[in-house]
Amino acid sequence: MKREEIVMLCTSDLAGQVRGKGFPARDYETRLRKGIGWTPTNSMITAHGPIAPSPWGPFGDTVLVPDPNTHVRVDFGPDHAAENFIMGDICLLDGTPWPVCPRSFLKRVVAALEERHGLRVRAAFEHEFVYDGVDERPNASYALDAFRRQDRFAETYLGALQQAGLELDTFMPEFGPMQYEVTVGPAVGVTAADQAVAVRETARAVATRLGRGVSFTPILRPDAVGNGVHVHFSLFEAATGRPVNHDRGHKDGLSATAGAFIFGILAKMPSITALTAASTISYLRLTPNRWSAAYNNLGYRDREAGVRICPVFADAGADISRQYHFEFRAADAAASPYLVLGAILSAGLHGLDRGLPMAQVCEGAPQSLPAPELERLGITRLPQSLDAALDLFEADADMDAMIGADLKRAYLAHKRFEAELMRNLSDEEQCARYRAAY
Repeated sequence: MKREEIVMLCTSDLAGQVRGKGFPARDYETRLRKGIGWTPTNSMITAHGPIAPSPWGPFGDTVLVPDPNTHVRVDFGPDHAAENFIMGDICLLDGTPWPVCPRSFLKRVVAALEERHGLRVRAAFEHEFVYDGVDERPNASYALDAFRRQDRFAETYLGALQQAGLELDTFMPEFGPMQYEVTVGPAVGVTAADQAVAVRETARAVATRLGRGVSFTPILRPDAVGNGVHVHFSLFEAATGRPVNHDRGHKDGLSATAGAFIFGILAKMPSITALTAASTISYLRLTPNRWSAAYNNLGYRDREAGVRICPVFADAGADISRQYHFEFRAADAAASPYLVLGAILSAGLHGLDRGLPMAQVCEGAPQSLPAPELERLGITRLPQSLDAALDLFEADADMDAMIGADLKRAYLAHKRFEAELMRNLSDEEQCARYRAAY
């Protein structure tokens, strides 16, 4: 029987789920021009299935408009369907961006950063995930044996990423049970979030073709190490490409521009955690002494800092200014990468717009510092539940103009409903639900 290939036109929604509609591949050029119809209330579908109370109900129409630069096609041979999808923006019928579209939100922030300060961002998302094609064994962390036991998954994944146009940096067995990590090269602006979607969906596609599964759940179970999404980023001048992060005269190498940008991120981290750590179980991971972010501190090569200054490799003749960059660590894959990067950049933009002072590096673990020192540095504990994070996000109006009232209202309704769905479940039961969802 003749087969007809299908392309899925998708959005990464408020739940960090990739949803969309399919069309025959032969209609690709036509769909690039006219898109495909979409329903506003689709954005209120939670990761667990039930629809949160929708401000639109059965009313309204939008359109998914594809971006050809995001097209991913991976050929898995004659015995499997090709993986074929493209990301799009949710627009109103007149073609203008729908205010609740996560990708359009990130586009707004990226444009504002360039218009107001002449800056662009280069970013890469570092993902941890669970692969169920290996059994759980003690002492598997970073082990050659753990790499060996995944067998064809890594090689097939590398080949699939190459077909998808992504540059693999590293793949390795991580510390947690059945946990692996993948990193790809950096990209500019919205493309970095597009690539994060492709990294996740390609991993799921490869595992499915091998008869296995992966999960990017924030944490496998309460006693396990979590699966983080660490966002590496740096700023550069839009006009010249010159990096602006480094100042060799500063004791930690931090420039005044980057210092104000990071100060904004640290100041807003407790509230934007609602967008970057978007599940109820995310907060099982964001605890001290767990190699995860628990405070809004800046650390120098500190893997428990909310934001860390990453190491540079000072080979002879190396340009340190092009290596010097930062890592945001309070994020996971329950969040749409568009909302994650948009939230980080919105907070940094707040720092630049307000002319905030330079961020200061926290020397040592925040949980070990006396209260006066924490107060001097402006360090606070990140929220310890999704409910608390949503309360902070709702109360913080400083970024409302950038986020937009419609997106903020819809997100709060969506996530409060999700939190209520999980309310009477144990931590173990919640972990099981999120493992299945992500």
